[in-house]
Amino acid sequence: MNKEHRIELFSCSASRHFAEKVIEEMNKTKKADEEAYHLGLSEISHFSDGEFQPALTESVRGATVFIIQSTFPPADNLMELLLLIDAAKRASADKVIAVIPYFGWARQDRKDRPRVSIGAKLAANLLRAAGADRVMTCDLHADQIQGFFDIPVDHVYASKVFIPYIKSLNIPDLSIAAPDMGGAKRANAYARDLGTPVVICHKTREKANVVSSITAIGEVKDRNIIIVDDMIDTAGTLCKAADVLMSKGAKSVRACATHGILSGKALENISKSQLAEVFITDTIPLRPAPGMDASKITVISMASVFASIIRKVYYYEPISTEFIF
Repeated sequence: MNKEHRIELFSCSASRHFAEKVIEEMNKTKKADEEAYHLGLSEISHFSDGEFQPALTESVRGATVFIIQSTFPPADNLMELLLLIDAAKRASADKVIAVIPYFGWARQDRKDRPRVSIGAKLAANLLRAAGADRVMTCDLHADQIQGFFDIPVDHVYASKVFIPYIKSLNIPDLSIAAPDMGGAKRANAYARDLGTPVVICHKTREKANVVSSITAIGEVKDRNIIIVDDMIDTAGTLCKAADVLMSKGAKSVRACATHGILSGKALENISKSQLAEVFITDTIPLRPAPGMDASKITVISMASVFASIIRKVYYYEPISTEFIF
């Protein structure tokens, strides 16, 4: 490999474990003439007031640099990514690609009431201003967020790993459900691939994270139902939807969501709910607090999908096959 044009992979603090799994997957599929992939060396200096300064501790001059970090709260995770992108550009990297398995702030994708910010657009602007040449991410809260970026965006879907897993379960009388009207497209795509009927849950909210009511549209009785969504935050919607579906005669209810934010009492809510199982990916690390019951949670890794995308982008190979919904 030409030393003047090489690949360098780095991870920020919040996604270190995911990055290590990506490296492992890349090494499984590397070509015979390729050197082994590894995570580049970096460090963070902390100041007493909470300020921090990331630094790359090896040369990236002329390299294509991939920096892996999900930008879930706190905001320090986004800031660390921005600073490391800036560090790579100032160190004369040829290209800097931000690999963001979970793109935080994505729920702020429009002005849904007067005098509010559009956080997703601001985050996109910050990444471009920091020096990112490309972004890779997974299951954005809204597909149109890709248009917020003035740089290429590779948007992959967790269906690449979820659908094979669901098929492996061989669940009889299966139906796919959307937790709200906005998730109908996603549910229909899953149902089409799995050959199952679709159920739509219609919900109304009193305010953010608070669902006042849910009604189900479609055949529910004597069906095993999987609710598909892009994220689970407090799990209030999922648990209430599971109650409604079970009350209408469903045999069982499971949930499948890409990003397991699981804030507040989410794990407790899931544990006490009628949900039989919840599938999430590792775009956000699952770190239950001591005493929290996470026995209903199954984590399915997206590392192989991101490993494939990273290698194909670096080698200028077609990646359209990775974007099945």
